[in-house]
Amino acid sequence: MKNETAQQQIIEVGRRTIHAEALALKHMEESLGDEFVRAVETILACRGKLVVTGMGKSGHIACKIAATLASTGTPSFFLHPAEAFHGDLGMISPDDVVLALSYSGETDEILKIVPFVHSNGNRLISMTGNASSSLARNSDVHLDIMVRKEACILHLAPTSSTTAQLAMGDALAATLMHLRGFTAMDFARLHPGGSLGRRLLMTVGNVMRTTNLPVVTPDCEAGEMIHTISRGGLGLIVICDGDKVVGVVTDGDIRRAMESRQADFFNIRAMDIATRSPKTIASDAKLIEAEKKMTQHKVNSLLVVDADRLVGVIQIYDIKL
Repeated sequence: MKNETAQQQIIEVGRRTIHAEALALKHMEESLGDEFVRAVETILACRGKLVVTGMGKSGHIACKIAATLASTGTPSFFLHPAEAFHGDLGMISPDDVVLALSYSGETDEILKIVPFVHSNGNRLISMTGNASSSLARNSDVHLDIMVRKEACILHLAPTSSTTAQLAMGDALAATLMHLRGFTAMDFARLHPGGSLGRRLLMTVGNVMRTTNLPVVTPDCEAGEMIHTISRGGLGLIVICDGDKVVGVVTDGDIRRAMESRQADFFNIRAMDIATRSPKTIASDAKLIEAEKKMTQHKVNSLLVVDADRLVGVIQIYDIKL
């Protein structure tokens, strides 16, 4: 019973934390207004980069916001405010916009760089929980992320406030993506190492199997079919008449034929159980096209052909590495 009570308390504290942060986000959603529009328009009009800065926990969130913006079409980087005051202010060009995060709006390291931002001719957007703070009052645009209380059990550690900062940053990024007409292909170009980038940018020819393909002739006998499909390791054999692809037989086709033909199985030929119009794709097609075709036709493999001539085989496992 004691253990059950302890578990219930753990779950309850977790739920209260999530609920408090959800309420903070709900309040921010309802209060989003003209200043958010001004912030988006300011960033959209920027001819340089968006410089995101913050100290402590706000600095960690600022790093994430800068990374999200940079990967979604808004050139951006994180500037540590303490390092900025010791020489890194040279990273800010006159064409840049500065986004400064400080929940209190009174963070000393942030306030120290404000005079430079103004004298350098940069627009300053602040994100604070206090619209009357020094940072908010000295900004061109202020994004209010005030939360009624932190989700921390002591109401002290940045929890709800950092969640609000993160959500506001995501709202900026998503809105800017929409206004820029940022597409999945744009995203892929900035994420060539990611799964989506790989599927959108790479072609079938980049990953298809081309060596030791399990090819047989139309009159191939059952014993040879079994040997070839086992050796090929693709779960299928391709039937070719000369250079032309005329059919495909899967391991499922062979098993079904063994059950239905029984004693007569070893008298069959490849074309007797073949699919005569196998699903094919060109080698220059994108991987995303191959994936869609496999899903549409409920198959795990496609024959890669060039003018009906087999040049390779691609499987779903080659796409989803």
